Amino acid sequence: MAKKTVVEATINGEQTEFLCEPRQSLLEVLRDVLDLTGSKEGCLTGDCGACTVIVDGRPLCSCLMLGVEAEGKTIETVEGLARPDSLHVLQQKFLEHASLQCGICTPGFLMSAKVLLEHNPKPTEAEIRYALAGNLCRCTGYDKIVRAVADAAQTLASGKARGGRLGSGPSASEQTEQFLQQQEVK
Repeated sequence: MAKKTVVEATINGEQTEFLCEPRQSLLEVLRDVLDLTGSKEGCLTGDCGACTVIVDGRPLCSCLMLGVEAEGKTIETVEGLARPDSLHVLQQKFLEHASLQCGICTPGFLMSAKVLLEHNPKPTEAEIRYALAGNLCRCTGYDKIVRAVADAAQTLASGKARGGRLGSGPSASEQTEQFLQQQEVK
């Protein structure tokens, strides 16, 4: 067993200290050490984008970064999007547009879209497609995903969502349950 290294990073807004082996990817550390299982293991070669996280403001495939390289970095994972009382506008729009099926790719798409909207609050369809080109989906196709991101951009631009959140109200789990019940009625 290799000697473990102490790493300090800010993850989802919290100072975090963890131990990892020098060979462990950031994806392994997030999932197996920190129990942040939202980032998914897809290809382990950086081709699918399922493990995308935001590192110092840039989308990055966590399977391609070593955990020890996280030292001093600011990392955002999909777990950091929602708050106990509200979903992030991107999460809400993905639900409204039925932009997910199996869910393996969804965290990566959400994180890539978040970076896009932070840097370009009014993207064109082509710009959305370009920003999401590093994320692959084998289930839904991309139209619903692109529409969800465009709708989120409009909602953010209208000022209806503060800080990416759609105000207070039901918790994230309650909103998801309500949405699923609505879909069963249709």
